[in-house]
Formats: sequence, structure tokens, C-alpha cells
Amino acid sequence: MRKTVLITGVSGGIGKELADRFARDGYEMVLVARSEAKILELATHYQMTYGVGVTVIAKDIAAPGVPQEIFEELRQKKIQVDYLINNAGFGLFGPFVETDLEQETNMIDVNIKALTIMTKLFLPDMVQRNQGGVMNVSSMVGFFPGPLMSVYHATKAYVLSFTEALENEVSGTNVTVTALCPGLTATGFADRASMEKSNMLQGKVMEAGEVADIGYRGFLKGETLIIPGTQNRIFSFVPRLLPRKQITRIIRKMQDGAKT
Repeated sequence: MRKTVLITGVSGGIGKELADRFARDGYEMVLVARSEAKILELATHYQMTYGVGVTVIAKDIAAPGVPQEIFEELRQKKIQVDYLINNAGFGLFGPFVETDLEQETNMIDVNIKALTIMTKLFLPDMVQRNQGGVMNVSSMVGFFPGPLMSVYHATKAYVLSFTEALENEVSGTNVTVTALCPGLTATGFADRASMEKSNMLQGKVMEAGEVADIGYRGFLKGETLIIPGTQNRIFSFVPRLLPRKQITRIIRKMQDGAKT
């Protein structure tokens, strides 16, 4: 019997690349994104190319009640979700005193609230069946406080902490919980986050397909923490070595070249 994966934020970037890999390997698909046109196109491609079943859900998971609606719709259709990929998320660049509050509260709703609710809804059934897995897409920035992207960094720190705690809670079962923590990746993220003024964009950028390859393999192996890229893995140790204020100054300098 084929297993089913549910992926949020699947219309582009890492989410779409992860979906490509699951479809290629014959998984049944539940694709969730706001853009119906994009996911219908993906669904048609997966069905015709790989012969997999695809359920399309064109909804904004940050809207009140939507995660519950998704859960109930799949339950009514008797679709069992074996793997949940919480990929949907976005960022925002700029000084906190100047950035838009509505965008930031929406970011919290997507990056934290919806991810938490989706996990709350689908994880218990996995534990009861004693099989399955959840991947939460965090970020390298989850290891660091983030001047000029303070709310985004904080949301990803939540995702990382939440995921590692859940992995401990389900240890002893056959259910896995994984945090994927990519560094800067060639997706539409930077444009959505208004990062054109950030010096971060001058650094090494990984391709979304490369990140997805590493994340996909690690997730199916049951790895808890996946950090694609050697430089990123090394950099993730910096918070253990330096004082917190110095880390914050380093990140600020990486963002806008401010003097430390």
C-alpha cells in the first residue's frame, strides 16, 4: 500500500522540490498552497508522469480554522497521512520599528501557529499507528538572533526548539520528527522578504533542489536535525562558542555591514 505525504507551501521553492522527490518515488500526494493554479499544474504533472494519486487543497493555512478543515476533509475522504511536511513560511527584512505589523503577525500565523496546529492534528494518529514522520522546515537562522529580521529569526527558533522537543517525546516509537534547517537558498524567499538591501544575499546560495535532496534523504532515514551544506553545519556551532551579544553583532553586520 502506497504511503501518503502532505506538503504545505508546495507551489515553489523547497516545498515543490520535496514534492517532486516524493512523487517520483511513488508516494500519494496531498498538496496544500494558496495558489490553486500552481498546485493543479503540479498535480497533473505528478499524475501523468508518475501515476500517483494527488489531492489538491488550495487554502491559506494561516486563516482561522483552515488546518482543522484540511484535517477533516482528509478524514472524510479516508486519506491517511503518513508523512507531514510543514514547509509553508516566509520572512520580512527591516528594522522592527519600521516593518509592517500585519505582515509580521501573518508570519507568526504561518511559521508558528499553522505549523503547530497541523502537527497537533496529524501527529497523534501517527503515534497511535506507530509509524509516520513529520518534517518541519526551520532555517539556519533559527540558531541565531536576527537584527533586521527579528521576528523571522524568532519564528524559526521556535520551529527548531519545538521540533527537537517533539522528537524526544516520540522517541521509542517508529514515528520520526525532523527539522530541516537550510541556509540561504535560491527560491522566491528573498523577494517575498524584501531582502534586496541585505548583505546576506552576497553569500553562498544553495539550489532548492540540492537542499531538497539532502532533506528528503535525511528525513526518510529518520534524522532529527538536517543542515544542508558544510559551511552551514560549521556555522551552526558558533552560538556555542561566542557570547550572545557578539553573535547578534555578527548577524547584524552580515545583514547590513553595520560596524561591530
